[in-house]
Order: sequence, then structure tokens, then C-alpha cells
Amino acid sequence: MAETYDVVIIGGGPGGYNCAIRAGQLGLKVACIESRGTLGGTCLNVGCIPSKALLHASELFATAQNDFAGMGIKTGKLELDLDQMMAQKTEAVNGLTKGIEFLFKKNKVDYVKGRGKILGKGKVEVTGEDGKTQTLDTKNIVIATGSEPANLPGIEIDEERVVTNTGALSMTSVPKRLILIGAGVIGLEMGSVWARLGSEVTVVEYLDRIMPGADNEIAKEAQKVLKKQGLNFRLGMKVTGVEKLKSKLKLSMEPASGGETEVLDADAVIVAIGRKPYTEGLGLESVGVTTDKRGVVQVTDGHFKAADGVWAVGDCIHGPMLAHKAEDDGVAVAELIAGKAGHVDYNLVPSVVYTKPEMAWVGKTEEQLKEEGVEYVKGKFPFMANSRARTNHETEGFVKILADKKTDRILGAHMIGVGVGEMIAELCVAMEFGAASEDIARTSHAHPTMSEAVRQAAMAVEGWTMQM
Repeated sequence: MAETYDVVIIGGGPGGYNCAIRAGQLGLKVACIESRGTLGGTCLNVGCIPSKALLHASELFATAQNDFAGMGIKTGKLELDLDQMMAQKTEAVNGLTKGIEFLFKKNKVDYVKGRGKILGKGKVEVTGEDGKTQTLDTKNIVIATGSEPANLPGIEIDEERVVTNTGALSMTSVPKRLILIGAGVIGLEMGSVWARLGSEVTVVEYLDRIMPGADNEIAKEAQKVLKKQGLNFRLGMKVTGVEKLKSKLKLSMEPASGGETEVLDADAVIVAIGRKPYTEGLGLESVGVTTDKRGVVQVTDGHFKAADGVWAVGDCIHGPMLAHKAEDDGVAVAELIAGKAGHVDYNLVPSVVYTKPEMAWVGKTEEQLKEEGVEYVKGKFPFMANSRARTNHETEGFVKILADKKTDRILGAHMIGVGVGEMIAELCVAMEFGAASEDIARTSHAHPTMSEAVRQAAMAVEGWTMQM
């Protein structure tokens, strides 16, 4: 008779593999099921990691083209080797997926390749690539199947000319004319990559602004900067179809408020309108688990528990669809199963957009605070007045800190600038401890560093900024 697992996890992405490793560290008997053939989920295979590899490489290419001469560096003719750029991306991905397999072995996690389906309480069926099935008995089931790209009705994805983020990371040539549907994180990052490599990029967005969810002041600054980099924005436009011709694509769109149809020619189209939970065909009904119309698993405890002995994490449940949020979910669930405390504060999960300059934020936006009727004070500091930014020729952007008017407790932080994806962690820690803006303002920061802008923004909350 097969031994019963303490935990069987369906999905080997950030939520699933972190849950598995933490459960193993806590002495639980764990199995993690993954159908992709490699661990890491969308993030590691066709999302966060490969996109950052291309963003970094394309940024270096653009910097060499546009900025070296001004810093006194002469170069010969630059050439793009797209095949090698893609190869180094793949090398990074492969190394990291192997690293997760090593951690599974180290923490005695059973890695089961195949597609998982819940058969009933405590039973998960796994179908391998060869079609053979096996059933795992377990005390707890964790749903960690992540999400998949959302699509627009009537648009056929072929991952060659009309692509999602998957195809956008594997193009074999630079499209002359590229259209992005969606001005969110994926759209702006992919648009940045291909614009740097030579594409004429047009971003079509249904809303009248880019980056929904970001603080509006950050979004406006980002649009201004990205426009200077060559991205053309068509906001308030509804895409109605993409016609595939032999030599080109024809994208039809009309004003979201109604109006005449307009047609744009393109060589490639990236559909980046968001993601939806991947929860169909998992046998959820066999254990009484329900989803909403988008496929989001409904939890019974307000956090992770979907049914007796069934848990859900990451993109499958409410909260920001971010890899690090899924990681925290996975760890929290493993600890709850082991009888420990487990909790994630979604208000303190940072968001980062890896364009140049980067955007990063945590906590409440100004728009949210106004809507909630919260009285706040704003402190803002531009990178143009930061010594290190000036010497590095990286002066675009600013840091903004929002604090409660009465208590000075930090309610939100919003940044746009080079390296702010790293700087946001300071605010996350501060907010986790309930810090006031004055706590950061009176904390010494090394000089000259970009992070001094964070301290200066905190000083600005009470009006005593020291630098320019």
C-alpha cells in the first residue's frame, strides 16, 4: 500500500515549489506535480526570468548605441546577434530550473512529472506524458497551477506572428512594425525590448492611461519617458480584430467610447491584456471547491483554505498576480499545514516594472487614499537632484512617499527611476514595521547613492529636504 503524503502540490511554479521546499524543511512528506517538464512555472520558463534576460541585454545594446559617446566611450559599428541574445536567455532559464530540482532533492521533495487532477478528498491522479496514470494519497492538497494569458475574442494566437508573452520571448527576427495590445507590465516590458532592438512599437490600450493599478503620477511620467524612447501610445482604443495576410497583419481598432474603425499594419502583434487563473479541469468539484467567473478559487477562510484539506495559492486566488506574492503564499500554506502561523499582507507586496527607468510601488496610491477619505501628506524628490543620478546620467524619475497626516505612518511609496526595483525593499521593510516617514528621514543613507532619493522624499513629507 502506497504511503500517504502530508502534502501534494499541483503546480511547480513560484507558489508550488516554494510551498514544497518549505514543507520539506518542516519535515513533511511532500510531492510536487508539474506538467511542463521543467520546474519554475510561467515566471521562470516564459515570464519573469527570460524577460529580464532580454530586458538587460537589450538595455546594454541601446546604451552602447545612444549613450556611450556622451560619456567619452568610442565604439565601432554595433551589430545585433539575436540568436546569441536568445541563447543566453535560455541558458539562464535552464540553470535556474535545474537549481529548483536540486533544492527538491535536498529537502526530500518528490518531483512528479505529469498533469494533476483531484479525484476526491485526499486523492490526486497524475497523468504522465506517456498517458499512464498513478494516484497519490495525501492529507493535504495545494492548488498552485498559476495563470495563463487572457485573450481577446476573435483574435487567433499562433505564437509566431500573433503572440502572447511566450512567443514574444522567442521571436527569431526583429519585427519592423510591432503592435502591443495592452499597456500593462508585460506590454511595456516587451515593447521596451523590441523598441531597443529596432522595432517601430505602437501600444494600443483600451483605457485612457497606461499602467492601471499604478499611481497615476507614476503612470504619466512613465508614458512621457517611454514615448521619448520611441514607444507610440494609442490610448482609449478597443481592438476589434487582427487579419492575417501573407506579408503583414492588419489590426482593426475603434475608440472605446465609440467611433470609426481604424486599421494599423504590423509585422507582429503581442497580446498582453492580462492573465487569468489556470483552474479548469483540475477536478475541483470533486472536493467542493468553487471558482468565480474568472476562474479564481474561492477560499473559505478569507485567505488560502478552499475546502477541508484543500488549499490554494498564487495566481489561483485573489491578490496581485506576482511571483513573489505566490512565493509568500506557498510558504504561508506550508507553515499552516505544519501547525505554525502563516499570513501574507497583500498591501505590502511590491510591484515592479522593469522598463528603463524602472517603476516600483508598494501600499496605497494617491487615488486610493483620496477615494478612501484618508488624510495624507506627500513627500517627493526628483532624481535630477540626486548626486549619483547626475553623475551616472540617470536623472529621469522621482520618489514619492505618502504618509498619514496625523500619525506620519507610511501608507504608500511610488518610484520611477533607474534601480528603483531594488530600492522599494527599504519601504517594504519600513511599512512592515509600521514606520513613520521620519524614521526613514532620520536613517543615514550612504552618499552618493541613488537610494538617498528615498531619504530625501521622506524628509520632504515634513518639508526639510536637504539636497538640491
